[in-house]
Parts: sequence; C-alpha cells; structure tokens
Amino acid sequence: MEKSLYQRIDAYKPWNEQEEKDKRGILNFIGLYDNCLLRDNEIAHITSSAWIVNKERTKVLMVYHNLYDSWAWTGGHADGESDLLKVAIKEAREETGIVSITPVMEEIFSLETLCVNGHMKRGCYVSSHLHMNVTYLLEGDEMEQLKVKADENSGVQWVKMNECIAITSEVWMRDIYDKLNQKLSLYER
Repeated sequence: MEKSLYQRIDAYKPWNEQEEKDKRGILNFIGLYDNCLLRDNEIAHITSSAWIVNKERTKVLMVYHNLYDSWAWTGGHADGESDLLKVAIKEAREETGIVSITPVMEEIFSLETLCVNGHMKRGCYVSSHLHMNVTYLLEGDEMEQLKVKADENSGVQWVKMNECIAITSEVWMRDIYDKLNQKLSLYER
C-alpha cells in the first residue's frame, strides 16, 4: 500500500533544527487543510523542488527565476498532485529543457517552509503566502541542451557547487542551498 503524503513526510528524518520545525509545521498544515495541495489555499500550499546535480556531483542545475529575480533551484506547485517526486521531476524538465532527469533517491531529500512575497502574476495580484516545500535530489545529464522556459525563467545553467550560493540574490535561500550541498556530500554515488 502506498504511503500518504502525510505518512511520507512524517517518516522523514530531519537533518537540522530548521527541518525539525518545518516538518512539524508542514504536518500540522496538512492535517488542518483539505486543500493543502492547491493554490486556492491562499495562506500556504504544498510545493516540490529539486536539487539537480550532475553525475559527478560537482555542479547543480539552476534557473534564473524571473519572479524572484535570482538564480534558483527548480520547482513548482503540487496543483492537487500528492506524488511530489513526480511534481519535482515534471517541473525540472519544464524549467530546464532536460529530459534525462532521474531521482538519485526516491525519498525526500529536504523540507523547507518558504515565504513568498505578494506579487503580480499574469496580471493578477497574488498575496504573500507560504510554500510548504518538499525537496528531492535529482540527477541530470550535463550534456543535454538547456532551454529557457520564458514565462518563468530567463536563464538555465550548470553551476559549480561552491558557486551556487553566491549567485542567488535571495538571502534565505543561500542557507537552504548550503544545507543541500552539505547533505549531498554525505551521499555516495
């Protein structure tokens, strides 16, 4: 029997205090809201991101996210889909143009609660809200041609692990990306 989203997150072993607290918040949120997977929950909703690494684990694939005006990981809204690994892979392919993206592992790699400031999207105002985010570790083929998804990003590039933190202008995300790199160093290829 397949585990529910709640059970998968509940089984996840937090890596640090940030993940412990965010895990509790995400589980509470899922327990309170039937529409936690949908954007029509304007307080918060479940999202899924990917830390996409090359085969040698020396680079990460990043996109220049137009909304945040920053180099960032890939990811997106669940939009009702409870298989968040599937969401992470779909978003990674759409945002980078790479087809050969596979999970390094199928388990959750990281958890984060992320703040999204109010902004305009397609001519409509979106209020400030939270992304209850589940991150997966994926591997991409560095030799595949990269392609911009113009309605979301204006750049796609492989970045050396030790440089990915410096190129993001989102201060909080620097801590997240540093955490992901530290965790990655513990996994054998």
